[in-house]
Amino acid sequence: MKKRKLHFIVLSLFVGATFGGVVGNIFSLILPESVVKDFFLTSITFDLGGLVNNDLGVFIIDLKVIVLKLGLSMSFNFTSVIGIAVAYYILRYLR
Repeated sequence: MKKRKLHFIVLSLFVGATFGGVVGNIFSLILPESVVKDFFLTSITFDLGGLVNNDLGVFIIDLKVIVLKLGLSMSFNFTSVIGIAVAYYILRYLR
C-alpha cells in the first residue's frame, strides 16, 4: 500500500473546505431567507487572537525594536464541513 504525504492530505482537505465555502456562498445567493439558509450559512470562526484574549484577532509580539502582528482566522460553516468530508472520501477512494 502506498503511503501519502502529509502535505498532500492537508492540501486536499484545504481544497475541500475552500470548495465547500464557495458552494456555501452560491447557496447564499440562491436560497431565500429561511431556516435552511441559516443552517447552511451559520459559521463558526476560529482566530489566533482569541487564544490570547485579543479583540483585534491578531497575535502581537512586541520586541521594542520591531512589532510582529500575526493573524490567522478560519471560518467553518456546514457546507465547508461537507467539502472536507467529500475531500476525505475522495482521498480514501483513490488510494
